[in-house]
Amino acid sequence: MSSNTLHHLATGVGFAFLIGWYLLCRHLGFIDWVTLQMPEGYEGSGLMLAIGIMMTPAFLIWSRFNRFIENKLDIKGKYYEDSFYQNDIQKKDRD
Repeated sequence: MSSNTLHHLATGVGFAFLIGWYLLCRHLGFIDWVTLQMPEGYEGSGLMLAIGIMMTPAFLIWSRFNRFIENKLDIKGKYYEDSFYQNDIQKKDRD
């Protein structure tokens, strides 16, 4: 099997993890708990806050998983954040 196919399968597994994480947190009642903490009329903002808080660790795990898989499969590419921070480092070196 080619490394591209394996990479796509691994990305699919990572995405399934994100879906599972969301469903688990929803099943555990985290969204309902945060929504109940909000004042009346602000339940929608509580919902967005709950989703943001509960998905942050999942996206961190997913991004590290993707980097790990790309290292193992020797997938080459350019990450936006790498060039973004590299430009900051070069600017500091010049100053």
